[in-house]
Amino acid sequence: MITDEILRKKKERNAVILAHNYQVSPVQDIADIVGDSLELSRAAARTAADVIIFCGVDFMAETSAILSPEKKVVLPAGEASCPMAHMITAEQVRDARDLYPEADVVCYVNSTAEVKAESDICCTSANAIKVVNSLDKKQVLFVPDRNLASYVARFTDKKIIPWEGYCYVHNRYTPEQVMAAKKLHPKAEVLVHPECRPEVIDMADYVYSTSGMGKHAKGSEADEFIIGTETGMLYRLRKENPRKKFYPLSEDAICQNMKKTDLTKVLNALETLKIRITVPEDIAVRARKAIEKMLQVV
Repeated sequence: MITDEILRKKKERNAVILAHNYQVSPVQDIADIVGDSLELSRAAARTAADVIIFCGVDFMAETSAILSPEKKVVLPAGEASCPMAHMITAEQVRDARDLYPEADVVCYVNSTAEVKAESDICCTSANAIKVVNSLDKKQVLFVPDRNLASYVARFTDKKIIPWEGYCYVHNRYTPEQVMAAKKLHPKAEVLVHPECRPEVIDMADYVYSTSGMGKHAKGSEADEFIIGTETGMLYRLRKENPRKKFYPLSEDAICQNMKKTDLTKVLNALETLKIRITVPEDIAVRARKAIEKMLQVV
């Protein structure tokens, strides 16, 4: 079986397999660690493995390579790219700094290494509020997700200047979908991701990163949940809470890039160590400072 081959090759390579919550179920099952961006960033920083097989998208593998430059970081689906991460460039960050010289630049981890290198500190959806409130300056240029920026603005007295990027999956949710889901499942709690539009967040019972959704589902007395994030998360929720019911806010909430990784590509990555992700040292040094500063906050 291919899973046996993966496990054998993983041991031979002294590799660790990291998988994001949005990966397909067979990949989640074979992974050593399944989590959100923050959980996987921490895992990449502390692993003793020689090889990191990162089942996710490009910016995630880059972050691992930045935090663990001595390790081989491999992205099984080399073409798996996050559209939002490419909605801002390093040059645009530098230009924005000129426009807002009194602002700290907070960079959502869903961004390229070059953008991280131009930022003061990174954040994830799980720790964005803590990160912003940890800063001394009263203005924050928040890149690249406008919806996460809007959500953070609810919990700080700092002036948030958002970049006009977005996640195409979360940005498509509508209030009408929330109303329809509530009508269909009136006893269910509505959990949505902070990358959703403000009007969708207003209708939710709770707003969480994917790790937050997992913790809430385990601890809640509710038996039913409507989940407003990429559908891959439902597999983990159902697996960890077999007696509870989870419904997608939309069946179409699928990130095509997250679905490009499969077991064949994982095995190929272990055998060939391709696609190897590296970050130029001059960029990595500056980006590492922003990421490590984030990790010190939480």
